[in-house]
Amino acid sequence: MRPLIAKIKPASGFSRVVHVSFNLLLPLMVFVLVRIDFVQLALIIILLSKWRMLAVRPRFWPANVRANAVDIMVSVSLLLFMASSTSQWWQLLWAAFYGVWLIVIKPASSSAMVSIQAMIALFCGLMALSVSWDQVPLYGLVFATGVICYISAHHFFDSFDEPYTRLLSYLWGFFGASLAWVLGHWLLFYGIVSQPALLLISLGYGLATLYYLDHRDRLSTNVRRQIVFIMLAIVVIVVAFSDWGNKIV
Repeated sequence: MRPLIAKIKPASGFSRVVHVSFNLLLPLMVFVLVRIDFVQLALIIILLSKWRMLAVRPRFWPANVRANAVDIMVSVSLLLFMASSTSQWWQLLWAAFYGVWLIVIKPASSSAMVSIQAMIALFCGLMALSVSWDQVPLYGLVFATGVICYISAHHFFDSFDEPYTRLLSYLWGFFGASLAWVLGHWLLFYGIVSQPALLLISLGYGLATLYYLDHRDRLSTNVRRQIVFIMLAIVVIVVAFSDWGNKIV
């Protein structure tokens, strides 16, 4: 279901300048609040910036929350990245990307850009879980992984008017949650990337690419074989070279 509130996106003139200025002000405020260690206040401001979701009758709230879920997920993830970074330059980099997200990426509506939005949301959401993995119980991680996968998949398929959007999204969410439950007992990490996040991002990007190219009638047999080979190679490497006897937190 499409969002029930029209997005305010002035194309030019003074309104456009004001719109861009407000979108730039939010990352700047978040950056400043993180620097002075008011992370909770930054989170509240991010959530308050989505007030228009609820500026309708309550029966429309679920559809609007779902339509804005990707933006909320990316925003909260970037806040977590900023809060967990010890370098000011990294925090500035995340704030700059947040500004690009708000001004350039999020407002786009083409199927290609919506697909990119979904992939960014999947990456940011799963990476944010990797950052906070040791602070959340296993059942919370399983649930969060399933929700992240579901939201990303639904956003992706919805741009193609896929008739089985809900079913495919639930299947991907269930797969992500199941993988997190199984691999969460080992908590294997590669640097700051958890094993479930690495596998889900790799498989998710590969499957999304296959779907997108097939939908555009640009999926040749060779390209399909290459993408499938890369996905299988990543899975085999992860399974074969992981130390399953250790538990890393």
